[in-house]
Amino acid sequence: MIRLLIADDHPVVRDGLSGMFAAEPEFEVVGEAADGAEAIGLAQALRPDVILMDLQMPGVNGLAAIAELAKRGVAARVLVLTTYDTDGYVVPAIEAGATGYLLKDAPRDELLRAVRAAADGQSVLAPSVASTLMNRVRTPPPPAVLSPRELEVLGLVAAGNTNREAAAHLFISEATVKTHLLNIYAKLEVPDRASAVAEGFRRGLL
Repeated sequence: MIRLLIADDHPVVRDGLSGMFAAEPEFEVVGEAADGAEAIGLAQALRPDVILMDLQMPGVNGLAAIAELAKRGVAARVLVLTTYDTDGYVVPAIEAGATGYLLKDAPRDELLRAVRAAADGQSVLAPSVASTLMNRVRTPPPPAVLSPRELEVLGLVAAGNTNREAAAHLFISEATVKTHLLNIYAKLEVPDRASAVAEGFRRGLL
C-alpha cells in the first residue's frame, strides 16, 4: 500500500486526484493540503510515502515546501505535479529535493506509474522536463546581480512572507518592498514573485 498526500490549492484538482488514486487498491490517500504550509504539517503528522506537490500555491509555495520538508528530514518522496515545465521551475524543484516532476496533462496510467516509481525511490521526469534539464545543463544562466537588500527581500518572499511581513522584518515600508520586488523582476527577467523565487533557486541566489 502506497500512502499518498496530495497538495494543490484547487479543490477540484485534489478531488480528482484523490478519486483516481482511491479507485486503485494499492494506493491510500491519507491527506490533502491546500498550500505548502499545510503540506509540511500533514507530511510530518501522517508520514506518507509520496507527496504529489503543486508549485503555485498561496502562502508557502511548493518550492519552499519541498525545501522545508528536506530540511526537516521528512522521508516522503515528493513528486511535483504542475502545469509549468520551464527551467525556472524545474531546476529549483529538483535542487530543492523533488524525486520527480510531472505535468498535469499527464495520462492517468503515466501518473500511476510515476507514483509507484517515486515510492520505490526512482526519479521520474516528464519528457519535456527531461529536455528542459538537458538544455539547462548545456546553457547555464548568466549570473544576476542583486543587491544585498534585494537578496534579503527575495529570501523572505521565498520563505512565504507577504510584502507587509517582509517590510516589518526589514524595518522598511511596504512600498519599498514592492520597489525592490520590481527591481528583482527586472533583473531576473520574470513576471511575478513566484517566478522570481523559482529563478532565484535556479541561479543559486537562494
